[in-house]
Amino acid sequence: MDTSEIRRRFVAHFERAAHTAVPSASLLLDDPTLLFVAAGMVPFKPYFLGQETPPYNRAVSVQKCVRTPDIEDVGKTTRHGTFFEMCGNFSFGDYFKQGAIELAWDLVTRSQADGGFGLEESRIYPSIYQDDPEAAYFWTKVTGIPDDRIIRLGAKENYWSMGVPGPGGPCSEILYDRGPEYGPDLDFGPKGEDRYLEIWNLVFMQDELSAVRSKADFDISGSLPKQNIDTGMGLERVAYLLQGVDNMYEIDVMYPVIEQAELLTGKRYGDSWETDVRFRVVADHIRSTMMLISDGVTPGNEGRGYVLRRLLRRAVRSMRLLGAEDRVLPELLPVSRDKMGETYSELHRDWDRISQVAYAEEDAFRQTLRAGTQIFDLAATQVKQSGGTVLSGDRAFALHDTYGFPIDLTLEMAAEQGLEVDEVGFRDLMSQQRQRAKADAAKKKGGHVNTTAYRRIADDLPRPVEFTGYREVVSEGSVRGLLWGGEVVESAREGDDVELVLDRTPFYAEGGGQLADQGVIELANGARVEIRDVQSPISGLIVHSGRILNGEVMPGIEAHSEVDVERRKSISRAHTATHMVHKAFREALGETATQAGSENAPGRFRFDFSATGAVPESVLHDVEARVNDLVLADLGVHAELMTQEEAVRSGAMALFGEKYGDQVRVISVGDWARELCGGTHAGRSGQLGVIKLLGESSIGSGVRRVEALVGADAYQFLAREHVLVSQLSEALKVRPEELPERVGDIVERLRAAEKEIERHRVGQVLAGAGSLAAGADDVHGVQVVAQRLDGASGGDVRTLALDVRGRLPGDRPGVVVVIGTSGSGDDTKVSVVAAVNEAAQGRGLSANALVGAVGPLVGGRGGGKDDVAQGGGTDASRIDEALELVRSEVAVKAGPAW
Repeated sequence: MDTSEIRRRFVAHFERAAHTAVPSASLLLDDPTLLFVAAGMVPFKPYFLGQETPPYNRAVSVQKCVRTPDIEDVGKTTRHGTFFEMCGNFSFGDYFKQGAIELAWDLVTRSQADGGFGLEESRIYPSIYQDDPEAAYFWTKVTGIPDDRIIRLGAKENYWSMGVPGPGGPCSEILYDRGPEYGPDLDFGPKGEDRYLEIWNLVFMQDELSAVRSKADFDISGSLPKQNIDTGMGLERVAYLLQGVDNMYEIDVMYPVIEQAELLTGKRYGDSWETDVRFRVVADHIRSTMMLISDGVTPGNEGRGYVLRRLLRRAVRSMRLLGAEDRVLPELLPVSRDKMGETYSELHRDWDRISQVAYAEEDAFRQTLRAGTQIFDLAATQVKQSGGTVLSGDRAFALHDTYGFPIDLTLEMAAEQGLEVDEVGFRDLMSQQRQRAKADAAKKKGGHVNTTAYRRIADDLPRPVEFTGYREVVSEGSVRGLLWGGEVVESAREGDDVELVLDRTPFYAEGGGQLADQGVIELANGARVEIRDVQSPISGLIVHSGRILNGEVMPGIEAHSEVDVERRKSISRAHTATHMVHKAFREALGETATQAGSENAPGRFRFDFSATGAVPESVLHDVEARVNDLVLADLGVHAELMTQEEAVRSGAMALFGEKYGDQVRVISVGDWARELCGGTHAGRSGQLGVIKLLGESSIGSGVRRVEALVGADAYQFLAREHVLVSQLSEALKVRPEELPERVGDIVERLRAAEKEIERHRVGQVLAGAGSLAAGADDVHGVQVVAQRLDGASGGDVRTLALDVRGRLPGDRPGVVVVIGTSGSGDDTKVSVVAAVNEAAQGRGLSANALVGAVGPLVGGRGGGKDDVAQGGGTDASRIDEALELVRSEVAVKAGPAW
C-alpha cells in the first residue's frame, strides 16, 4: 500500500466518524517556543490550552513535522527521520478513552479490502500508563486483548505534558511486533524498539498540572474541565510495515532518492552498514531540506536557517563520502519533489524558488570545503611538524564555526593524515556555543531565558506599566525595575547593557508585526541610557533594553523618555501601508486572502497572506495602483476603542492567531479599511507618500509574501530605477518605452550567437573523432582509444568518448577512455570518461572498473556503469601514466585473443 493511500485511508476513516479534515499547517508557526511544528497537535494548541474555542468538536489531520534533536541517529535506526508526517485525530471535549481506542483499533485491524490497514491483531501490544487502570479496562473491553498483553509503563514513557504547567494526561501507545529477527521477545525497553515498533500514540488529556519539574516529576492539581484526545500515528512507520520493507528510508516516497544516489556514486545500497547509513542520511535530509525551503526557510547561521543549512550540508557531505565529487542536488532534489509533489503540489508550483535556494547553498558549501581544506592542511602540517598526533578541539571547532566544516569530515581527513582529533574539546566548545545561542534566542523574543526576574518586578508594581505612546513620544516616569545579566540589581554603571522597567513609557514594545521603538531615557541624576529594543516578556510589563551611556542607573529615579521620532514615523507609515495592502489584496483576490504575518520596519514592510498560488503580475500592479490612489486621496487614519463584538459588526478585520481582550483598538483608513490593531500609525494616508511593491513569493503551503517600500525609501528606489532606465535608454539609443523590445532582441541575438559558438566548439571537439577511432590500438583483439584532451570541460570529454565509441566497429570489442583538463594551477580540474561497447563487456571489461583504476592517478575518483562511467580529479601531472594504465588494464582483463 503506497504512502498516499495510507494517508487517504486515515483521513477517510475519521471523516466517516464525523471528524473535520484540517489541512496541514506550515512547518513554521508564529510560536516563539517552537523552532518547527514537531507534532500533529501543535496547530491545535490554542484549543487544548483553552485560549481559543475550536470551530469543531472532532478533527483529523496529516501534519508536516520536523524534529532534529535525534539528527545523529538518522540512518542508524529504522525509524528516526528529521521530516515526517503525523496522522492525528483530535477530540475537544467530545469522545474520550474508549472512543479513541475504538477508532484506532478499527482502522489498524480492519482488512485492507474494507478500507483498513489489515495489521494482525495477535502482533499488537498496547502500552498504558501504570496508574491508568481505566485505559487497561477499555483496551480489554474494546479489543478482547487479555490483560497480560497490556504493557504498563511509568510516567517517563507514558504520561504526556507540555513541559510547563497546564494540561496533561496519560497516554497509550500501539506497538506492533515485527518479529524475532528485530529483537528479543517481550523486551519493551530501548533495546526492543525496533521489534516492538510504536506506530500510534493516544494521549488522554484529563489532568491540570500545577508544576512540571521533569517528564516523570510533576504535580496534578485537579481534573481539566473538558477531557480532550490528541493522537499521533507515524505515517512513515505504518508505510514500511505495510510495504514490507525494513525501514522508513526504503518506503515508496524515499527509496527513489537512494537509487539515484547509487547512480551518482557508483556505490550500492546494502553493501555495508556504513554506506547504508550515508544513503539513508541523503534520502532523509534531501526530503527535509526541500520541505523546509518550500515553507519559507532559507539557509542561515542561526535558528531555522541553521537547521536547514546543517541538513543540506550533511546530505552533500554524505554524498561526498560515498564518492560523488560534482554537484548532487540537481540530480537528487527533483526525485524527492516528484514523489512528495503528489501530495504537496506547492513543490511543483514553487520549484524555481526551492531549487535556486538549495543549489546556491550547495555551491556555497563546495566553496567552503575548498577553503576549509586549505586551512585544515595547514593545521595538520603544523601538528605533525611539532611532533604531535592530535588536532586540538580548538582547531576542529574553528574549522566548524568559521568554515562550516562538519566534524565528521575533519575526523575523516585527520585519519587520512595519521592524526586524531580532540573530540572531547570540540564537543565542549560546541556545547558552550549552543548555550550561548539558546540564551540569545530567548533574549531576542522574551528578554531573558528565565522570566522569574520579570515576574518579581511585575509583582512589585501597583499596576501594569502604562503605555503612553499612542498620544506622545516624550513622557515622564520613574524607574521601577533594573536587570543586568538577567538578574534584578540595585544599580548599574556606564557601559553596562541593562533592561529597564518604567511605570509609564512612550516606547512601543515589539508586537503585532511592528518593530520596537528606539530612543533615549535620561534620568534625573544625569544618567543616559540608549534604548535599542523594547519587549513585553510577560503581560503588563514593558522592558527597555539598552546601554548606559553615562552615569549610574538605580530604581526609584525619575526618568525622561524620548522616542526616536523619525524612526517611529517611518515604522508607522509602514504599518498603515500594510493595512492598506491587506485590504487591496482582499479586494483583488477575495476574502480568503487573509493576513498570515507581517513585519513593519522603518521605510519597509513585508506582508504574508493566504493564497492558493502565485499572484499574477497584473494583480500586483492593480494592488499597487489602488493603494497609491488612496494615498493621494489623503484619507484620515483613526483609532477607536470598542468591544470585539462592536468591532466585528463595524466590519473590522480580526487576524487569526492574534489575541484580543474585551476592549479592542480598531484602526480605520477613511471608510475603506478597518482592522483590529495595537500598533502605531500615520495620521493620514497622504503621509505615506508612495508605496512600492517589490514582488511576491511563496513562503509555504498556501502562503505568499509581498515585500514593499514606503515613503522616502520607496521614492529613493523609484529615483534609482529612473536613473537606471535613463542610462539604459541612452546606451541602447532607444526611448524608455522601447527598452523591453530592444533588450529582448539583444537577448535573442546573444542566445543565437551562443548556440552557434557551442555548435562550432562541439564540432572542434569531435573533429578528430574519426581519426581517433581509425587509429585505435589493438590490445589482445580489443580496440583501445586512450586520449588526452586539454582545455575541455567534463561535458566535452563525455561527448568525445561516446562519439568515438560509436565510430568503432560494433562487432569488435572497443574501449574508449578520454581524460580532459580545464583550468590551471590550483584550479586545475581533470575529467575522466570511459565508454565500453557490449562486445568489450563480454570480454570482462567495465567502464566503471577502468575509471576506478585511473581515478587515483589524477587525484580523484569516480564511478558509473559497465558501459559508461566518469570521474574527476585535480592532478594533471600523471595523465600520461593514467592513459598507459588503461592499456595495461585492458591487456590484463581481456587476455590474449585465441
